[in-house]
Amino acid sequence: MEKNVKVSVVFEKNYNARTKIIVNQGGSRSGKTFSILQLLALVKAFEGTDMVFSIVRKTMPALKASAMRDFFEILKANDLYDERNHNKTENTYLLNGNLFEFMSLDQPQKKRGAKRTYLFINEANELNLEDWIQLSLRTEKQIYLDFNPSMDEHWIYDILIPRQDCTFIHSTYLDNLKFLPEEMVREIENLKSVDQNYWRIYGLGEIGQIKGLVFTNWEVVDEYPLECKWTSYGLDFGFSNDPTALIKVGYSGGDLYLDEMIYSRGLTNQDIGKWMNQIGITKADEIIADNQPKCIYEIRLEGFNIKPTFKGQDSIITGIDIMKRQKFKVTKRSVNLIRELKNYKWKEDAAGNALNVPVDRFNHGIDAVRYVVMNRNLAYARKSRAKVFH
Repeated sequence: MEKNVKVSVVFEKNYNARTKIIVNQGGSRSGKTFSILQLLALVKAFEGTDMVFSIVRKTMPALKASAMRDFFEILKANDLYDERNHNKTENTYLLNGNLFEFMSLDQPQKKRGAKRTYLFINEANELNLEDWIQLSLRTEKQIYLDFNPSMDEHWIYDILIPRQDCTFIHSTYLDNLKFLPEEMVREIENLKSVDQNYWRIYGLGEIGQIKGLVFTNWEVVDEYPLECKWTSYGLDFGFSNDPTALIKVGYSGGDLYLDEMIYSRGLTNQDIGKWMNQIGITKADEIIADNQPKCIYEIRLEGFNIKPTFKGQDSIITGIDIMKRQKFKVTKRSVNLIRELKNYKWKEDAAGNALNVPVDRFNHGIDAVRYVVMNRNLAYARKSRAKVFH
C-alpha cells in the first residue's frame, strides 16, 4: 500500500525488528500502542492475505477503550474503514483479505482458540504466565507486547526479555513528541514535581516501585458474589484527559466487593447512559456520583436513580479513612481499578516522609468507590449510629 503516513521513532523501531517477540516498554503517551497498530494495519496486513491478527487485552471494556479505538482511528485516517467489513458483534474486521480479531481473556477458552499469524498483547503486564503460554503457542509469526513498567517483578522480565529471539524497545513521550499537544506534555512533565516514582515509570518509562501506597487492604477474586446485603454503583466523571469510571460496590460477608463496569475516556453523559443500559443497570439501582450537577441532571433525564456524593473539604481523607476499615475484594476483570490500587499513594515531603494527602493520580475508580462508601456510612450513621456498613 502506497501512502504518506506520519510515523514515530517507535514505529520505525518496531518495523525494523525481525525477531519472533518484540517487547515495548514505555512511559505514558510514548506512542507504543498506536505505532504497533499502525505497523499491523498499514504494513503487515498488505504483505499477504488469509492471515489472522489477534489483538488482545485482559478485558473487553479495557480493549475497546484503548487498542480497538486506536485501530479504527488509524483505518479511518487512512481511508481504509468500510463498515461492511466490521463485525461489531464478533469484534472483528476484514482488511485486505485478512482477519483482525479483538479478544479479551475474560473467558478461558479465548486464549485456547485457533492459530493466528500475528499477535499483539496490549498492556501485557495485566496477563499472567499461563495467558502468555496459551497465546504464544498458537502464534505463527511475530508477537508484539506493550506495557508501562509499574512493577519490577514480572514474567515479562524473567521469561521474555532474556530470550535471544526477543527485541526490547524502550520509549518515552519524547519519542512521540511531535504528535502530542503541549498541554499533554506539560501534564507528563509535571510528574517530576508530583512524585519521582511516577515520573520514573510514566515519564521515563523505567522500572519503578511504588512506595507509600494508600491501600493494602485488598485482594483479587474471580467473581462478584451472586448475592450481596446491598449493592450500589459509584460514578466518577471524566472526559478527554481523565476516564469516566463506574464501579459496582457490594457488601457481603463483612467485605466490600468491587467490580469495574466502565473505565473509558471521551464519554459524554449520553454515552454513559447508553453504556449503563447496555450493561444492565436498572432504573432502580442506586448510583452515587461525583458532585457535578449538570452531569447528574443529564443522566437523571435518562431515568437513572443517580444522586451526588457528600462533598466536604475533608471528604477525600474521611473517605479514605472509612475505606481503610474494610477489606476489598476486587474482581480480576477490574484491571484499571487494580492498576489504580497498585499506584495510589501518599504525597511525600522533601525528606521522603509520607504526608496525609494522597497524590492526585490513579484515583478515578477509587474515587467512584469512595463516593459509595461515604454515602453508605453517612446514611447508616444518620439512621442508627451503627458500625460503618452493618
